[in-house]
Amino acid sequence: MSWAKRFSEPIVLPNGKKLATLRDAGDHILKHPKSEHDAKEWQAAMHCLIEAADHGGSVMFARIGVSQALHRHVERVFDPSRKEPTWRERK
Repeated sequence: MSWAKRFSEPIVLPNGKKLATLRDAGDHILKHPKSEHDAKEWQAAMHCLIEAADHGGSVMFARIGVSQALHRHVERVFDPSRKEPTWRERK
C-alpha cells in the first residue's frame, strides 16, 4: 500500500497547517516529543496510520485517530439548548 493516500478531508492543525496524507500525519506525529508518543491516543493514531498505509486498513479510521489524538485535551460540554424536544414536548 502507500503512505501517499489522502484523507477525505484534510486535518487542520491549530497553527493552520493541514495534514492531507497519511505521510503528513505520520511526519507530524514524529515531530512530537517521546513523552507524547506514549499517550494512548497517539499510540492508537499511529496504529491506525500504519494499518492504513501498510496493510490496506481504513484511511477514515486513521483520520479519526489522529483527530482524536490532536484534541485529547479538549473537554466536551453538553449544550442542552441544541437538544430537540421529545415527541411529548412538541404538542
